[in-house]
Amino acid sequence: MPLPLRHDHPWDVSPDEATALQTRLAPEVEAAPLPDDVETVAGVDVSIRDDTAQAAVAVLRLPDLEVVDRAVHRCDVPFPYVPGLLSFRETPAVLPALERLSTTPDVLMTDSHGRAHPRRFGFACHLGVLLDRPTLGVAKSILVGTPEGELPPEKGEHVPLIDDGETVGRVLRTRTEVNPVYVSVGHRLTLDDAVALTLDCSPRYKIPEPTRQAHRLSRESGGE
Repeated sequence: MPLPLRHDHPWDVSPDEATALQTRLAPEVEAAPLPDDVETVAGVDVSIRDDTAQAAVAVLRLPDLEVVDRAVHRCDVPFPYVPGLLSFRETPAVLPALERLSTTPDVLMTDSHGRAHPRRFGFACHLGVLLDRPTLGVAKSILVGTPEGELPPEKGEHVPLIDDGETVGRVLRTRTEVNPVYVSVGHRLTLDDAVALTLDCSPRYKIPEPTRQAHRLSRESGGE
């Protein structure tokens, strides 16, 4: 897939160097309206077992959410587990998987955070900035922030996720009376876009279909 990296990015770094890189790159995140012609969304997920990471990408077509492309890459885990530095464990596995796609997705959706991150640069931001592609994060738990107000139980309801006085994401109900997901901007879309796209991709389950399909694929055997 012809998605050149915007940066000559080092991956063999210490946790302190990784933190400094996040801080340096965070100002490059853009929140701009999505174009009207979005047709495909790629879910991105990484499963880690022992010292092996298996990254999976599932590309789904809107509005029917049919899987039109998929790819897997398996490699050694390149970075230790450090809270807030997930992207340094997962991005080196995801990039080769993206290169194996035969289609170029319009939007990337990660099972992680974007701006809802201590340095406002979670995995969704990191991937989006590196590839200069519209990207959003849809996470299952809070990393930073507190919901503002009580979230109604109906599907489609959402409240701001606030950290240090800043709206860093939305707490979104994708199924009625089911625990919410936490949506945030990765790059090149607005928070409203991210919420709308998450709902468009969640017709039946709590987890949006692109990342749900990618998660299933990341746990299959047979990656390379």
